[in-house]
Amino acid sequence: MASGFLMVPPGMDASTEIPVTVIHGGRPGPVLALIAGNHGYEYPPILALQQLKPTIRPSTLAGTIIMVHCANMPSFLGRTVYFSPVDGKNLNRVYPGKTDGTVSDRIAYVMTTEVIEKSDYVLDLHCGDGNESLMPYLYQSETGNAEFDAQIAAMVLAFGMDHIVVDRGRPTDPAASLYCSTTAITRGKPAVTIEAGFLGGTDQESVDIIKNGIWSVMRLLQMIDGAPGKVEHPIYLDPSEVLYSPVTGLLYPQVEKNQMVKSGDLLVSITDFFGVPLAEIRAPFDGVVLYVVATPPIVKGQPVAFVGAPRV
Repeated sequence: MASGFLMVPPGMDASTEIPVTVIHGGRPGPVLALIAGNHGYEYPPILALQQLKPTIRPSTLAGTIIMVHCANMPSFLGRTVYFSPVDGKNLNRVYPGKTDGTVSDRIAYVMTTEVIEKSDYVLDLHCGDGNESLMPYLYQSETGNAEFDAQIAAMVLAFGMDHIVVDRGRPTDPAASLYCSTTAITRGKPAVTIEAGFLGGTDQESVDIIKNGIWSVMRLLQMIDGAPGKVEHPIYLDPSEVLYSPVTGLLYPQVEKNQMVKSGDLLVSITDFFGVPLAEIRAPFDGVVLYVVATPPIVKGQPVAFVGAPRV
């Protein structure tokens, strides 16, 4: 086990670094990347890896774990939601990155070449950012390749969260993958995006969901002894839709996370800075609120809520 930093060289802005731990097991096996902190205000994944690291015994591990403690240090240290305080970019929208871009582009490039491309499987660990009241769920990507999709589905069920967003809309071009997990998938590596935690909090329940899910996936991949867990009654959400704000102003949530809504129900209302109503965003179909923005600031084009419809 060794810990250190992946260096992101300077370019048009300053350099940064990515804290990582690499754990080589005593037996052959797959390489599993555990990635936290693509969004720096999402703390439970970062804390989960902090707690997980000292509990893994290299002598009993098969394969290798690449543990990225925080991919986006500028955002983490700057306490920013979604966007880097340096270049204003969302790191999880600029993969696979490039060497001649701003710091977010260069972080994505290092993550792609030094972590994702050197892994066999990827878990991209997220939660509700500082503005999102979010219930635990994860994304199950479907590519149309039955064997590959079955590997992803097995990881999803092993992780142990019962709300599963079926995701068919991600990019297919490896050179324009945008998202961390999609960067892995477009390179033939099964990957899952996990969401557990809310409103920039640090609650231990969310941390434990992530830790327990990682242990179970490690058992699935036969990296440690024991049988993986499995969701007995998965709730597949298909379709799902993120709703975006048409205006800038003050947001007032009218629903809560994990609330069932009917088509047309009011999700959020938005006023201007003097209290004059500007917009109402309503549920596009019957479903469950996976997250709702629960803090007042809202900018035109930013998400306000995410709704998923359970399959009948």
